[in-house]
Amino acid sequence: MIPSSTRNDHLPVYESLVRERGDVVEEARVAAEQTQRQMTEALNGHEAVQPEQGPR
Repeated sequence: MIPSSTRNDHLPVYESLVRERGDVVEEARVAAEQTQRQMTEALNGHEAVQPEQGPR
């Protein structure tokens, strides 16, 4: 049987990297959502809102 890629497996290496380096995937998702919201506002003629600066 081939394991399902949709299964929620325990990934200790990934979890370790997140602890050490931060959750880059989550940060990218948040940045993409902010960009999409800003572009939608810009295309609809609303003034763009500056993104919040998170901890670095």
